[in-house]
Amino acid sequence: MTYDIPARSVGNPPAVPSPSASDPVAYVPVPPDPHAAVSIRGLVKRFGEKIAVNGLALDIPVGSFYGLVGPNGAGKTTTLNMVTGLLRPDAGTAMILGADVWDDVNRAKRVIGVMPQGDQIFDRLTGLQLLVYAGMLRGMGRAEVVSRANDLLAAFDLTDDADKMVADYSAGMTKKICLASAMIHSPRILVLDEPFESVDPVSSANLRDILAEYAATGGTVIISSHVMALVEKMCTHVAIVNAGQVCAAGTVAQVAAGEDLEDRFMQLVGGRHEAAKLSWLDGGASAVPAPDAAPAPDAPAGAEALR
Repeated sequence: MTYDIPARSVGNPPAVPSPSASDPVAYVPVPPDPHAAVSIRGLVKRFGEKIAVNGLALDIPVGSFYGLVGPNGAGKTTTLNMVTGLLRPDAGTAMILGADVWDDVNRAKRVIGVMPQGDQIFDRLTGLQLLVYAGMLRGMGRAEVVSRANDLLAAFDLTDDADKMVADYSAGMTKKICLASAMIHSPRILVLDEPFESVDPVSSANLRDILAEYAATGGTVIISSHVMALVEKMCTHVAIVNAGQVCAAGTVAQVAAGEDLEDRFMQLVGGRHEAAKLSWLDGGASAVPAPDAAPAPDAPAGAEALR
């Protein structure tokens, strides 16, 4: 479904016309979709005077590979944090598989896997220890979690580094172990914030294959990314977010509307301008004095020493 949500006051959920005898243009809220993997209505979050998420509404189908894209500060990460129970919204509703997240946060967290950032993990553990720890926190038995951890280490090309402390991992390796920790309990929904950042092309291709296979079995993948080409290639659905609201959402083809997704993104969020004209930024074309050139007659004392 593609949303074209009109401008509205903060906190008002999306609405559809509901004609009546007294008011033919009355509006009623669209209820959340209980059959969606994620259904959001009227989500709001403020930080002081800043409104980070402004009445956002979105439905994410079960089994979809969903991309959430938008400029920096658009509200993508804040929205995902509210949906996954990490940040309480100021208003609105977020439902996962038909259940309100904030009615029972622990229940919601049991069915989702959230990829942590590198500074949110215990990096003094080895890669294997971190995965075992993540699985046992989910209530898994030790034998099962060790088996799954070894499978994930092999899938992410980390077997040789299983006994190395995560603090000694490269940025790309850290990204992979964080993703593996989100998958260890086989969640029904995976939420990944910039999962391919700092990951080399070969590992990125392997990760995409794993995620695509997961989605094909009925799992739902939600990623936020700034890389339009990646989203266009990988995702079945996409939502473009700007200023805390959804500008457009639906299948990639619906949102792109016959254009390149990046061009469509630029049309919807705006903000692109002509390159700044910096006269001094000329790639070295400006004349450079020869090293042995004498200082100008009116050069200040000490100028020669600074050449």
